[in-house]
Amino acid sequence: MAQAFAKEESALPVPRAGRYRWLIVAVLFAATTVNYIDRTMLGLLAPTLGNELGWSENDYGNIVTAFQAAYALGFLLMGWLIDRFGPKIGYAIAISIWTIGHVAHGFASSVASFMLARIVLGVGEAGHFPSVVRASSEWFPQKERSYAIGWVNSATTIGVILTAPTIWLFMVWMGFNWRETFIYSGLFGVVLLLLWLWLYSNPRESGKVSEAELAWIEHDPPEQVQRLGWGAIVTKREAWAYAIGKFLTDPVWFLMLFWLPKYFSSTYNVDLKVVLLPMIVMYLLSDVGSILGGWVSSKLIQTGHSVNFARKVTMLGAGCCVLPLLFVSGLENMWLAVVLIGIALAGHQAFSSTILSIPPDMFPKRAVGSVIGLGGFAGGVGGMIMAKSTGLVLDATGGSYTVIFAACTVVYFIAVLAIHILSPRLTPVTVEAKR
Repeated sequence: MAQAFAKEESALPVPRAGRYRWLIVAVLFAATTVNYIDRTMLGLLAPTLGNELGWSENDYGNIVTAFQAAYALGFLLMGWLIDRFGPKIGYAIAISIWTIGHVAHGFASSVASFMLARIVLGVGEAGHFPSVVRASSEWFPQKERSYAIGWVNSATTIGVILTAPTIWLFMVWMGFNWRETFIYSGLFGVVLLLLWLWLYSNPRESGKVSEAELAWIEHDPPEQVQRLGWGAIVTKREAWAYAIGKFLTDPVWFLMLFWLPKYFSSTYNVDLKVVLLPMIVMYLLSDVGSILGGWVSSKLIQTGHSVNFARKVTMLGAGCCVLPLLFVSGLENMWLAVVLIGIALAGHQAFSSTILSIPPDMFPKRAVGSVIGLGGFAGGVGGMIMAKSTGLVLDATGGSYTVIFAACTVVYFIAVLAIHILSPRLTPVTVEAKR
C-alpha cells in the first residue's frame, strides 16, 4: 500500500499564462445545468400533468422507469459514439437527441407517448458525462483534470435548483401552459448546441491557446491514440474498477434526487417543491463538495503525490463526509437534518468528481468515453436496484429510512476497496486497438 501511494519527486507548477481551457469548463458547466433542468422538469410538473391526464402512481412509475432504463443503456451507445467521432461531434449529437426528447414532452398526451419522450431524453442525456470527461481529458492535464471536472459536476445541483424558477419564468411570468413550457424551454438546448459547435475544438486546432497553456495541457506523457473496441476495454480490470465504483455510489445520488422530497414531506411535513430553501442549502453544500473534492485531488498531484494516492485518499475522505447520514433518521430538528444531509451530499459529489477523473488516468483518450459509458450503465442499473429496494425497505419498516441511510454510508468505502483491489496503482493500461 505504501509503495502504491508513493510520492513523486517533482511537480510542474500551474502556468499563469493562458486560461482558455477554463472557457471550455464554463461551456460544460452551462451544458450540465441545461441537462439537469431538462431532466428534472417533468418531476416538478408531475402533479399538474397527473391531474390533467389522469395518471396513476403506477403510470408515473412506468414513465420514470423508462427514463432510467434508457439512460443506463444509452451510456453504452453514447460512450462508444463519443470515442468514435470525438467530443465535438459526439456531444453535438447527444445535445440534439436530448433536446428533441425534451421538446417531445410538450406534444405527448398518453402514458406511452410520455415514456417514448423520456426514452429519447434518457438516451441523449447519457452522452453528457462521457463528453465531459473526454473533453476534460483533451483540455486538462492529469494534475488539474479532477478540479475542472469538479466544477462541471457542481452544475448538476445548479440545474436541479434552477428548474423551479425556470418553470415559473415560462408558466407564470410568460403565461405559457405546460406544453408550451416544454417546447419553448427547448431553446436552451438549441443555444447550447450552437455554442458548443462554435467554441469547442481540439486545443491545437482552436487557434486561441497560448504556447504556454498548450505546453501545460500536453505535458503528460504521450499515449496511444488508436480507436479502441469494446472487446478490448471490457477485458480490463481497470474498467471494471471504475464501473463497480459507479454501481455502488451512483444510486445514493439517485436516492437523494428522487426520495428527499418524500422524506421531508413525511418527516417534517415540508414540501421541497414549495419551500425551496432547505433544498437550496443542501444542494449548495453539495456544490462545495464537488469543487473541493476535485481541487484536493488535483492539489495533491500538483504538490508531488502520486495519482493513486491523490485519487484514493480524496475518495476515502469524501466517504467519511457521508457518515453524518447515520444520525439523520429520527432527528426532530429539520435544519440540523438539512445540514447533515447537505454534508453527505457534499461527500458524494466530492467522490463523484474524483472517480470521474480515474478513467483518463488509466485509459487512452480514445477509450475514455466507452469506459465512462460502462460506468454510467453500471450506475444506472444500481440506481434501478436502489429504487426498488428503497420501496421494499420502507414498506417493511413502516417508512423508516434508518437502514437506507446506513447502507448509503458503507458503499463508498466498499467502492474504494474494490477499486484498490482491481487497480492497486491506477497506472495506465495497455489496450490493443481494434483493427
